[in-house]
Amino acid sequence: MSIGVFVVTPAKMEEWNKSVSSLSEEVLARLSKMLDNTTCGWRQLANAVSEQPKFRCSESELTSCSLQVLSSAGSPGRTLLARLADRSCSLDFLLNCLRKMDHQEAVHYLTNTLAELIQITVQPQTQQATVGGKVVLTCRAAGPPGLSYQWFRGKEEILDGTGNTPELVLCPTALAHQGHYICRVHHGGNFIFSQWAHVRFLQTAGPSPGCSSSLFPGSASGLRIIQQPQSRAVSEGDSLFLECKAEANPPVQYEWYHNMMPMTQHKTCSLKVPCVTTAHRGQYKCKMFNLYHEVWSDTATIIIGPSSITEASWVEVDRGPDSQEVRRCEPGLSQLQQTVKPPSSVKQFCATDKVALLIGNMNYHYHTQLCAPIADVHELTNLLRQMDFKVVSLLDLNWQEMHSAVTEFLLLLDKGVYGLLYFAGHGYENYGNSFMVPIDAPASYTSDHCLCVQNVLTRMQEKKTGLNVLLLDMCRKRNLYDDIIVQPGLLKVTANIVFGYATCVDAEAYEVKRKDVSNGIFISFLKRRVCEDEKVTVMLDRVAEDMGCCEITRGRQALELRSNLSERRSLTDQIETTECSASHSARNLQWAVAHVLPKSICLQFDCGVKVQLGFAAEFSNVMVIYTRILEKPQEIVSCCAQLTDFPEDVDIDLKQSNQETLLEAGSLLLLNENLPSPEVPSLYTRIRCLQRLRRELTFAICLHYTYSNMDDEVQERQSVTVGKPLVSKLNLHEPRLPHACSSSSSFSLNSFKVPENSSYASAGSASDAWSYHAQSGRGSSTIDSLTSPKSANIPEETDSEYFDSPQPLVASKSLPHSQINDIDYKFSDMYNFHSH
Repeated sequence: MSIGVFVVTPAKMEEWNKSVSSLSEEVLARLSKMLDNTTCGWRQLANAVSEQPKFRCSESELTSCSLQVLSSAGSPGRTLLARLADRSCSLDFLLNCLRKMDHQEAVHYLTNTLAELIQITVQPQTQQATVGGKVVLTCRAAGPPGLSYQWFRGKEEILDGTGNTPELVLCPTALAHQGHYICRVHHGGNFIFSQWAHVRFLQTAGPSPGCSSSLFPGSASGLRIIQQPQSRAVSEGDSLFLECKAEANPPVQYEWYHNMMPMTQHKTCSLKVPCVTTAHRGQYKCKMFNLYHEVWSDTATIIIGPSSITEASWVEVDRGPDSQEVRRCEPGLSQLQQTVKPPSSVKQFCATDKVALLIGNMNYHYHTQLCAPIADVHELTNLLRQMDFKVVSLLDLNWQEMHSAVTEFLLLLDKGVYGLLYFAGHGYENYGNSFMVPIDAPASYTSDHCLCVQNVLTRMQEKKTGLNVLLLDMCRKRNLYDDIIVQPGLLKVTANIVFGYATCVDAEAYEVKRKDVSNGIFISFLKRRVCEDEKVTVMLDRVAEDMGCCEITRGRQALELRSNLSERRSLTDQIETTECSASHSARNLQWAVAHVLPKSICLQFDCGVKVQLGFAAEFSNVMVIYTRILEKPQEIVSCCAQLTDFPEDVDIDLKQSNQETLLEAGSLLLLNENLPSPEVPSLYTRIRCLQRLRRELTFAICLHYTYSNMDDEVQERQSVTVGKPLVSKLNLHEPRLPHACSSSSSFSLNSFKVPENSSYASAGSASDAWSYHAQSGRGSSTIDSLTSPKSANIPEETDSEYFDSPQPLVASKSLPHSQINDIDYKFSDMYNFHSH
């Protein structure tokens, strides 16, 4: 038998670098069938891919694959390929492993399939134009010979001669040309859509430029930079001046960016800051553009050093063999006296990565229900994401789920990583140790029923992290039911620990209670400062000062800061992955697994109605599903698609399901009015506690419709399976082994005790012997306020027509959370301050 040799040409290299997840379901099903055998199948493939640690399958994962044969539709090979796709296995690596197995049939099929794939290399770009001018949209693709192009404006195909080429030329342009354009590239039965390009027109007072090419200057780009901004070092209090100039026709417009964030107030060629502070340090770039071109300037790095006036050095004065005095040197002293000089610039620290775990417990089984954690976690999540943190945000965790979540969080830590743990909920402090209370803790809980924060910190230190920040938004009252003295592991002298307590020892933490969205006092002040480019301890000190200025909290709640941080590390520090790219990629993979949303689905019913399903992430374990009618026959006068038959694992309020607004569906944070009004109304259903989902999420869509000549309502049903969305893939409901089986983690749970005679596998699990008693906790005290601000957060959403630019027709897109709209709280009446 002769063995063929497949050579990957440079033109195809990008395709082979793609992930296994880029393969169609048809291709994956065919490969799975080839791998479902014992002689040269999925077990041999699992052994071949294990040469790379991140693709190595544990014994439990292999067992899970083998158990697929018990199902009529199960496929061990498909399950293994899904795991490889989740871990971003490349097609090139998969092919090499198939060759090592000598699986000629799979090698031949995969190479032929890739040869037929179409990949867009040049996407059409959004453009601005004037009426009567010229617009050229370009879409180019690589693939088999004989590719065909189809252009669409909205849903209408452009059928003239210009619509069947890689370039769509609109000349002369008219108002009718304004809109969204997309290109469909196809060959035989294979096709792919480009991204959308928006053509919009500007109002002009002068004559129309027509289609003349005289608009473009003689340079190759049509826009020539004649002055670049320059890097420099300045002192606090000095002025900063940056300038960037370019020549072009039409004239150039300017936009300045600081650390890749737009500076909306600076729209000219020069940037002036009259009095700089440390917040102005970083990288500056200028975007220069006109109707036809866009160019970015070079990056100018600005270093902010200490003020030359206010900063002085420190010197030791020897006053005898047994005593020393440290005094401040004045600027006027001689150079010989000032032996320690102020640094000319501040050292810039960086992180190898930044990860955060945010837990908000509200719906306690045996304790006071809390209101604020949902908003606190949501707002802090958005702020941390702005600073490039990988954030896992979870609501309402029981004991087992909290332990598993901490385990997964520790897997994300590594040398030089910034780790942040935030907890909002009931808590207490005994003998210097802080304890976070799960939602299923009994009324008379002890440390056995809770998580010790100091134990978590010990495990964080084992990872040699660059910064450990623990923010505890909970009460610190003494727990009278707990007389156990927990002995956490010894802390190392790492000088990188910061504790931010929302309140002092033996004191309570309070909420600002509102009609819709409540906030804790701590987050109310923290969110105004957390993004400041300052040392973490300096930032928290300012938060403490702000809280101290609030008359209604004075004497009742004060932030307490404990720290041994010796370096000027900030939450805004840049991420530098040059030396740790492999571990950084592994963290990206682990984090991404908990944030995968299902793709948007379109369902066709027998009556001719077409229904779309979309998905949005409110938290890592809370998802919103919307349904809307895309198409319906004229003879149907009314119809709606409702979701039903959800599994018992997840938490759904049936009274709030299938609602016309997000607010009615129970989402206080993703308000419907913050999204552009859709042409077709939608129904929303909010699914909570996805961490308890034990199998793929399956539910039914019930279509209710009425014909014009009938009075009776007709129903059709379809079952839908969307896999395991968001955090459900981590199986937090499952107990973790005493020692986590991971090459990237040395975490163990030896210090965590499991309460006897109690089950934590579900939200409702608790021992019958647990009795109810009065308790202390974060939410036992509230502050009522007359103001009711609304959050302006927009969900991460898949394939939605709500947005100005429509999404690709065949792929889903996850949109990032928007920046929050910070509205100041008004403590209007201190007599509303009360404690239960």
